[in-house]
Amino acid sequence: MGFRSAFIKNKEVILYGACLAALLLLLRVMEFRFLVLSHSMEVYIGLIALLFMGLGIWLALKLAKPKKETIIVEKEIHIPTPTAFTFNEAEAERLGLSKRELEVLQLLSEGLSNAEIAERLFVSLNTVKTHTSKIFEKLEVKRRTQAVEVGKRLGLIA
Repeated sequence: MGFRSAFIKNKEVILYGACLAALLLLLRVMEFRFLVLSHSMEVYIGLIALLFMGLGIWLALKLAKPKKETIIVEKEIHIPTPTAFTFNEAEAERLGLSKRELEVLQLLSEGLSNAEIAERLFVSLNTVKTHTSKIFEKLEVKRRTQAVEVGKRLGLIA
């Protein structure tokens, strides 16, 4: 029994089903049309609300994005290779710095306080102050940082 013979045999049933489907489609179209005509104001308000909701979401996403940009700058820095420290004995003699004053100057460059220097060298605090004032006088400076800077520049300390 092929398709054609089945169609001929059930022709009335198929025709009846097709008519019912067409009638159902017609009723749906009329229902939609009735909905749109009788409630047109609500439909338009709903469409406008959907439009503004979409616009609000889009705008919120645009405004909420961080505007920071990370910029990475690569810059080549030349670090001089450290050379071996050579003590400038001639300069130390010219300035008249004693071995103890050179020791105090070295400890000043390490950032130690007068009390720490006195403790490390096993001398009194007044002795450290005296050595420090003599160093300032001989190097012609007024501050510890200046003394360290001059001492490094002249090759007296590392």
